[in-house]
Amino acid sequence: MIDFIQELKQRNETLFYYGLLCLFLAVVFIVLTKYTSTQIYHVNAWYKPFKFAFSTFLFAWAMAWYCYYLPNFNINLFNWSVIILLGFEIFYIAFQAGRGQLSHYNISTPVYSALYSMMALAATLVTLYTAYVGILFFTNSFPTLPNYYVWAIRLGIIIFVIFSFEGFAMGSRLNHSVGALNDNSNWFIIGWSKTVGDLRVSHFIGMHALQVLPILSYYVLKNTKLTIGLSFTFYSSIKRKAIDEIKKYS
Repeated sequence: MIDFIQELKQRNETLFYYGLLCLFLAVVFIVLTKYTSTQIYHVNAWYKPFKFAFSTFLFAWAMAWYCYYLPNFNINLFNWSVIILLGFEIFYIAFQAGRGQLSHYNISTPVYSALYSMMALAATLVTLYTAYVGILFFTNSFPTLPNYYVWAIRLGIIIFVIFSFEGFAMGSRLNHSVGALNDNSNWFIIGWSKTVGDLRVSHFIGMHALQVLPILSYYVLKNTKLTIGLSFTFYSSIKRKAIDEIKKYS
């Protein structure tokens, strides 16, 4: 682990420290859940900023690692796009949590509606930029990397992009639940519903294929066909889960 952290810092010092900042904020937010009783949709208000900060930490470190392989890539532009856009999301979500107000789905005032739209725009731009990185992994060759590892990065990015855009399905409905209104049955910290369909499940799992698939491929599978097969199985399972929940609870 120490070797990985040192190597990551050398590869992309900017995103390395940004990821550390997000991890620190995640710890702060989870600590705040123990000292505040403010709730939103029946769960502690600080769970949401914790989840977004921790997820951003994982995304920043993963992309810092992968983008190092790309030739002639403007890494500074990518770094600051991620920092500014996702930083805005975390700030606004935390700001609203501290006030006991919704960040997502909040269109109760023109200001809240505009800020919610800005969050959606920020997430969209980061997702599109990540898709562009994925295209670069398809259009460039990487003779020094194992082929199965390259395919894991390619397919991990594709699945990430697909299930990132599932956020539009939730945003357009102003609701992440199917069969109820924004149900949070407090399934551990994640808060997924235990009683109705929840679109956040496939959204979350699909996005973190970005980290899971390359790790499994590099350390466990070590085979291109197995990597591609697992990726398609992973994608199909998540997609089926989302469809089943919509059909079951609609």
